Amino acid sequence: PGSLLLLLSLLWLRGRGQGFGQTRFICTSVPLDGDMCAATAPGGGSAEELKSTVLQLRETVLQQKETIMNQKETIRELTAKLGRCESQSVLEAPPGEPKGGGAGRKSGFSKNTMGDLSRAPAAETLSQLGQTLQSLKTRLENLEQFSRMNSSGQTNNLKDILQNKIDDLEKQVLSRVNSLEEGKFNPKNESEERGKIESTLTGGPAGAHRASAPAGQKDNRPPDRFQLTFPLRTNYMYAKVKKSLPEMYAFSVCMWIKSNASPGMGTPFSYAVPGQANELVLIEWGNNPMEILINDKVAKLPFVINDGKWHHICVTWTTRDGVWEAYQDGTQTGSGENLAPYHPIKPQGVLVLGQEQDTLGGGFDATQAFVGELAHFNVWDRKLSPGEVYSLATCSTRALAGNVIAWAEANIDIYGGATKWTFEACRQLN
Repeated sequence: PGSLLLLLSLLWLRGRGQGFGQTRFICTSVPLDGDMCAATAPGGGSAEELKSTVLQLRETVLQQKETIMNQKETIRELTAKLGRCESQSVLEAPPGEPKGGGAGRKSGFSKNTMGDLSRAPAAETLSQLGQTLQSLKTRLENLEQFSRMNSSGQTNNLKDILQNKIDDLEKQVLSRVNSLEEGKFNPKNESEERGKIESTLTGGPAGAHRASAPAGQKDNRPPDRFQLTFPLRTNYMYAKVKKSLPEMYAFSVCMWIKSNASPGMGTPFSYAVPGQANELVLIEWGNNPMEILINDKVAKLPFVINDGKWHHICVTWTTRDGVWEAYQDGTQTGSGENLAPYHPIKPQGVLVLGQEQDTLGGGFDATQAFVGELAHFNVWDRKLSPGEVYSLATCSTRALAGNVIAWAEANIDIYGGATKWTFEACRQLN
């Protein structure tokens, strides 16, 4: 009877187990001093690492989303500012509109007429554009730094969009400057406005300059009384001298120059020939001193001119022993020898102002571009005497123009937004 009872009990238990889905239990031996949680979760260290990785990825995604939202907001602001600039151009009064304010104005708008030539709205717009441009460049630098730390295709796409917007904004600012130069303005108001524009573009104080003659009026200024202004460091803003250099066994290059760009003012001029992009170059790049290159050979020049003031500089050279001399503001500041000795300057090249050439007539690099103002760029095929250099620096009536390249508007073509302004040496320098 005891055996029968045990058998019936086992059958009953088996039937009950099948009724509950055949539940099974796995038993694990645990030491008395062991951790129950650790025993039931083998591989816990890997799980914690995985959890930490997931949290980091989530944080990265959130940071990218926040960055993208910030950049989209900046792009919207930029688009709105460009729209206001375009609207300002449309709202300007046409030439010939009567003087006075009552009938010629609508509430909320300020039109410019021949009698009322205030350019304050344009200056305000340019100032806003300049601030937005700087802000956008800062954001782009931050985004580039972020993308180096976190590789993301979405981040790279946004970076490309921002770079395109920066390029468009720079062109918009330069177009605005050109429109101010071409319009019919009162000389006094235009001079004040130009100072504001230059301050916006260069970030420094603008010098005293006179603008070119109003449109429709004859410009009676001498052909050499002008300067070139390069307000931005780009790879598309430059001037080209129409005439090439002949073969020269000696030369003198002199100019008036003004810049406060940092680091380095860039490349005031470069002369390239087939097979040699650095045939004759004047450059101040990065934190290096200004250098003169002849056939890719280098001499450091003792110039101290990066102070935002006008300076007159000259460099003379002769192929015999490669002897060179440097003059600043009429005084010799340095000399040397063995600079490309017995190598004549080759002819049939391209002479560019404001950019360094990596190829003949091109291959410009924005980091080496000149930022500032330049005037009276003259070239001679001989060494000038110290007295002749002094006459140039002091604007003496005995000063001669270059016999190879003479500074004249007819000899210069400008590109990419570089501008011409009236310049009178030794009268309105600083």
